[in-house]
Amino acid sequence: MNPELEKLHTYPFQKLEKLLGKIETDTEKKIISLAIGEPKHSTPEFILDIFKSNLDGVSVYPTTLGTNELRVAIANWLCNRFNLPKITIDEDKNILPVNGTREALFSIAQTVIDKNYDNPIAILPNPFYQIYEGAVLLAGAKPYYLNCTEENGFIPDLSLIKKEVWQRCQLFYLCSPGNPSGAIINFDFVKKLLELSDEHGFVVASDECYSEIYRDEAKPPIGLLEYANKLGNSEYKGCLVFHSLSKRSNLPGLRSGFVAGDKNLIKKFYHYRTYHGCAMPLHVQKTSIAAWNDEKHVKENRNLYREKFTKVCDELTTILKVSIPLGGFYLWPRIPHSDIDFARELYTRENVKVLPGSYLSRDFHGINPGYGRIRIALVSDITECIEATIRIKRFIKDAY
Repeated sequence: MNPELEKLHTYPFQKLEKLLGKIETDTEKKIISLAIGEPKHSTPEFILDIFKSNLDGVSVYPTTLGTNELRVAIANWLCNRFNLPKITIDEDKNILPVNGTREALFSIAQTVIDKNYDNPIAILPNPFYQIYEGAVLLAGAKPYYLNCTEENGFIPDLSLIKKEVWQRCQLFYLCSPGNPSGAIINFDFVKKLLELSDEHGFVVASDECYSEIYRDEAKPPIGLLEYANKLGNSEYKGCLVFHSLSKRSNLPGLRSGFVAGDKNLIKKFYHYRTYHGCAMPLHVQKTSIAAWNDEKHVKENRNLYREKFTKVCDELTTILKVSIPLGGFYLWPRIPHSDIDFARELYTRENVKVLPGSYLSRDFHGINPGYGRIRIALVSDITECIEATIRIKRFIKDAY
């Protein structure tokens, strides 16, 4: 067996299941889960119709590179959304369709990391999407955690990292808008990061799967490639972005996304994926083209989240310090005591599931930045979210 498997932590939702599994709850109350970031809004009908009308594609082996039509649709969306000059994005060289960001974020570490060279490090935010850590460990590298706290605006200070860490770094995972904080990277952060990437030769992998859910319609989050282009890096050297239809279009089961950026990295990643066996089925490609080509349903989706955030935050601010995040669909409040105890007791008394923050982070440099916080995923419909909010308020008043 691969000895690196022994280094993997139990996945957060398995931990939650173990924590809550044997608890006897009030059976008269419906269970409401705000723990998993799985979109629950309806998938647009026009997308489902296209999916059904292209099922004959299951009789054909898909190619790893995907169809030209899909890559063109992705390239057009990427350039329009992030203000990229079309000359800088070649659908044949800078784009690679993938089966959702999860598998791509995992497999990029297997492509990039050279475990035989200088005890490699991969840097990741803390808290983090657990795939980053597992990918790094199974690639034979050591994770180095950057504590993202309220004090640093949930965006860490790169200047605090020692030179020897940068020298061993081969991969830097970025998430913007952040999971779970919703924080968005700024120009100064990216400028410093790309200077370090250029100096030390590591790859920046930017997970941007929440980029289409944001607070201010007039201020969509700026992504890594847009910043890179503003900085004169029009070839996106050392940069890869990961996008998905799961959150943007409420299509988590479709498993459709793409990776874009540095053509040399894309070429190597493509070579890896020809053996990886994750080509996107043709009917999924056809459906994806329709989704990437339409913005109306995406704007409607954002409006649904804004409505929920406004109503939930209006309720919760009387008892917790919460505010609508800049991006994403999570609340990340600090709670009075242990996040694990809070999650267990909330479920016991009110049949509401939330995720303990410490399940999403690691102890590093003397702190666990998730301790004393919970992640609330506002993915259910507004009625259910409001009901869960009322129960959370009641629980806090009674218990604390």
